[in-house]
Amino acid sequence: MTTAPTAIVTPAETRPRERGSVLPRSAAMLIMGVCTVYFLLPLWWLLVGATKSREQFTGTDSLWFADFRLLDNLGELMSYRDGLFLRWTLNSLAYTAGAALLGTLLAAMCGYALAKYRFPGRELIFNVVLSGVLVPATALALPLFLIFSQVHATNTFWAVFLPSLVNPFGVYLARVYAAAGVPDGLLEASRIDGAGEVRTFFTISARLMAPALVTIFLFHFVAVWNNFLLPLIMLSDERLFPVTLGLYTWNTQIAQVPELRGMVIVGSLISITPLAVAFLLLQRFWRTGISTGAVK
Repeated sequence: MTTAPTAIVTPAETRPRERGSVLPRSAAMLIMGVCTVYFLLPLWWLLVGATKSREQFTGTDSLWFADFRLLDNLGELMSYRDGLFLRWTLNSLAYTAGAALLGTLLAAMCGYALAKYRFPGRELIFNVVLSGVLVPATALALPLFLIFSQVHATNTFWAVFLPSLVNPFGVYLARVYAAAGVPDGLLEASRIDGAGEVRTFFTISARLMAPALVTIFLFHFVAVWNNFLLPLIMLSDERLFPVTLGLYTWNTQIAQVPELRGMVIVGSLISITPLAVAFLLLQRFWRTGISTGAVK
């Protein structure tokens, strides 16, 4: 009995295939490198500019350091007008941290209820939430101002804080993740053991939804921290301004007060620090959620 000869693949035959797979990887790496430079270049310019004096900012290379005066610039910024910038930063932290925490909790509970409970009008409510995602913030600014004007609540902390609690996109994310990541059998077992709905949510469902909650929190944190239009419309007292609106007002006064240019640059560098810290501290929850999903 004879057997058919087996084909032997020589290294020369594999070279075209290897070359064909290397080219797409190289192109992808090149594109990612260009995108990385595109996103990091403004941050580098901001860091370099924050270390220079007002004269060096226009008289030296904009992408490289001169005399390192970052600490002096920080001291000047913090002492300007009795620490007004520090007040703006604390305002932003109060608006953002409180709204992000409470908004994430409300979005998680709403999304969980829409995913796990059956009741009349559930799909209608969810469609209304989705329509809220599509409505731009500029379309809601004037109605919100008129509503708060009727109750004499404009130019107050609550005029910015209360509207920032609403997060339709967070409700959508919470519903999608709860439907996929929280087993119905586990909830039934918890009910059989005598746990109430609130206890089941906080002790079981919230833990399973942790990656989604972190994502919602970060999205909400960034959105509220960068919010500009709502404070611009609602607030007139500069002591209540968040850092975004405060830096904008200083930037409009640079022609009359040139020394504000350096303060705006240093303040902008400080204003992005909480966002970077939040991402660095919470990114491990994303990795945990991805690995857990892969094991499942």
